[in-house]
Amino acid sequence: EVMSFGFKYGLPLDADLVFDVRFLPNPYYKPELRNQTGLEKDVYDYVMNDEESEDFYQHLTGLIKPILPGYKKEGKSVLTIAVGCTGGQHRSVYCAEHLARHLAEKYPDIRVRLIHREQNISEVL
Repeated sequence: EVMSFGFKYGLPLDADLVFDVRFLPNPYYKPELRNQTGLEKDVYDYVMNDEESEDFYQHLTGLIKPILPGYKKEGKSVLTIAVGCTGGQHRSVYCAEHLARHLAEKYPDIRVRLIHREQNISEVL
């Protein structure tokens, strides 16, 4: 499972790994982006146009790559990776979305479930 969430609503209780993306540029402070989500291209472009965002994402996928086989070897049937920002609408949604799709593409033998907790959205990729 890859989940986006908002820290102001509390940590997901079932999270195995938690990543904080509140250091990335915040679309909330751009009036034209405030009411959009990380699922929309304008928000994606705003966040990804920052060099730190791409650097973080590359490190995140690099960190998770060696972890997955270890969890599988230990017999863990579900690994929940939670990505949080302040409200769970912009940065965490963008990051969780792209991480889940990356994992589903890179590891077709693993079922990836994507959850945007604050938006009540869940799908299996």
